Amino acid sequence: MVRRPGWRRRGVFAALAVTTATALAACGPATGGPTQTAGDGAGKDMLTIGVSLSLTGDFADPGKAAKRGYDLWTADVNARGGVLGRKVSVKIVDDTSNPNQVTTNYTNLITKDKVDLVVGPYSSLLTIPASQVAKRYGYAFLEPAGGGPKVFAQHLDNLFFVQPAAIVKQGDIFVDHLLSLPAAKRPKTAAYASLDDPFAAPLADNVRKRLEAAGIKTVYAQTYPDNLTDLTPVISKVAAAKPDLLVAGTQSEDAYAQVKAMIQLGFNPRWMFVSNGANNPVEFPDKVGADNTEGIFTTGDWYAGSKQPGAAEFVKAYLAKYGGKETDIDTTSAEAYSVGALIEEVAKKTGKVDNKTIISALHSGTWKTPVGDLSWDANGEPKGHYTLVQWQKHRLTPVYPKDVAAAAPVDTKPAWGE
Repeated sequence: MVRRPGWRRRGVFAALAVTTATALAACGPATGGPTQTAGDGAGKDMLTIGVSLSLTGDFADPGKAAKRGYDLWTADVNARGGVLGRKVSVKIVDDTSNPNQVTTNYTNLITKDKVDLVVGPYSSLLTIPASQVAKRYGYAFLEPAGGGPKVFAQHLDNLFFVQPAAIVKQGDIFVDHLLSLPAAKRPKTAAYASLDDPFAAPLADNVRKRLEAAGIKTVYAQTYPDNLTDLTPVISKVAAAKPDLLVAGTQSEDAYAQVKAMIQLGFNPRWMFVSNGANNPVEFPDKVGADNTEGIFTTGDWYAGSKQPGAAEFVKAYLAKYGGKETDIDTTSAEAYSVGALIEEVAKKTGKVDNKTIISALHSGTWKTPVGDLSWDANGEPKGHYTLVQWQKHRLTPVYPKDVAAAAPVDTKPAWGE
């Protein structure tokens, strides 16, 4: 999923990340956090897959969503007879949302537990050290939720990000939609309000660069600090500039704060694109009010009603196992499920399920998953694009490209509360 966790403790994690290189050199067989195993139990005929997930700490909510996806795929594939006749067992270790612990966990999974395969954790912060451990031991590293620029800057040929594109390219599909319109129907002016964050700000900057090149004038741009909780002063300046379009480069809490400030100020731009936060089908309407979501654009890879191969089967299995409604499913669960689906597909196509084969196979061709058709460059960055979705009638609805659209985009945002 393209959503990221809260936005106020990144300084702590940045400091932790600095120690990762030391931890990689110094880590030994120290015991990690609590371990959980999905499957029928380990054995020589089992295919054992190791994963470190944030079951506690700042990333616990999306970490648990990833766990649901991994567990669901394990149950499904075992019901089908396993992978090449081998039942699957997934060993899950808690990393407490800590980069040092994730390094220890993957080292232990490979050298002590001797798992056959490993798959990725949640967040770029944890994916970077984890993927380095996997590379050191020659393991493939399929990962559902680490798509920041520094992940791909490692130039690792064993890494594969299981989403359609790098996170900073989320906004490209929105720009593509705008530029597909006749010039007379496009916005003439735009404002940009973005969080000082390694994902949010570059995403908004990328949109701005493309729109300016297309002749859409920037009338206001501000990057605000990650400790700013009241965004009313920022939105007041945006409103004073009277833009046709507001591009909000956000994470989660600041996305909600931007919308609340606009409602308070009575500012309602004709167009509004919100990156992260607005693509959460549960939290966004809960935080800003369901009647205040209508017409807002965002992006996604999986969404309720998706027609991607395997998506309907994923939803059916998810609801049977966990209950609830399709619109309440966290996309991180679909992304983690797709990691397992890729392993299964490689095995079907090649007749093998080893790390060397997985790495080689995924660097060739296009692979169908519940989160889209995926292919990667040499560094594991996906070559595709996200889907443009819009809040329509209280649900996220795919609106562009046309081949996946469930409805036409509404290009004039209604007033708040309508």
